[in-house]
Amino acid sequence: MRKIPVVVLSVIALAAASLTGCSASGSAACPRPAADPAVMDLITVTGDTDATPKVKVYTPFHTDDLQVEEVVAGDGNVITTSAQVAVLDVSLVSATTGERIVSTPYDGDLSRAVQISRWEQTFPQIGDIVQCAAEGSRIVAALPPGGIAPEAAPSLGVAGNDSAIVVVDVRKVHLARADGADQFNSDRGVPTVVRAPDGRPGVIIPDGAPPSDLVVQTIKKGDGEPLTADSLVRMHYTGITWADREVFHTTWDSEPASTTFDALVPGLAQALQGKTVGSQILVVVPPDLGYGDRGASGVEPGSTLVFVVDILGIDVRPAS
Repeated sequence: MRKIPVVVLSVIALAAASLTGCSASGSAACPRPAADPAVMDLITVTGDTDATPKVKVYTPFHTDDLQVEEVVAGDGNVITTSAQVAVLDVSLVSATTGERIVSTPYDGDLSRAVQISRWEQTFPQIGDIVQCAAEGSRIVAALPPGGIAPEAAPSLGVAGNDSAIVVVDVRKVHLARADGADQFNSDRGVPTVVRAPDGRPGVIIPDGAPPSDLVVQTIKKGDGEPLTADSLVRMHYTGITWADREVFHTTWDSEPASTTFDALVPGLAQALQGKTVGSQILVVVPPDLGYGDRGASGVEPGSTLVFVVDILGIDVRPAS
């Protein structure tokens, strides 16, 4: 993987350091497309939120603009970016016939967690539709022509000039970044973590030799569920080598990782035991608890490693 100089991350983050206190919970005003009552009154959605919705539409239905209305408000984690990972149930209804075209299983399976942006391959405006929605929310959206991706519309029987109705039930939402309370750490001779507005960490590694023992600092302490050895952890992390101060791997350029403890280097696995969802953890891993004498891609043998981990959630394992 291409190495990213730590100084680049640090400068970006420091330039926006005054914004790092913003909450990922959506406490600020959260924009969502306004619903036109004259349009949305033509759509009725009923039924339990854990089952396929019943949708009635005055047909033929048409809208020139995206219309979004929250039918049921949830109270869990909030969606603030399409980069988040979530479990959604979705039902698509024809605006021409009022018949259901397709829907997800609505079977309660919470192991189907994917980055919301993946849904954009079918519904390009999904980010706007679920913006500010919390776990437990039900949202109905009237899609204008083009609201379904051109590659998907023909297979769904939706013509290029047709509108459509989509109902989204938000089952589970992982955090976009660590949202815990900032913690004071007095240790000296360990790296400093700074953050960009989106939560991406930058790391400043001090001069001098690295610690010889495992170092674990809680930078932010979340109030979510604690991790156990059996947890399937959803997390963002950045790994840096102490000696060359370069990033050898980061998930912040893609989807947050979903991993088991036995897939981590021993020092990182040890450091994350018992830590809570919503926390950000700094870990300095000595060579014997890292990749040791064998090294790894982008990591020289005998390297001391530095990790910054945002614990975003705990995934549900697929049924066997």
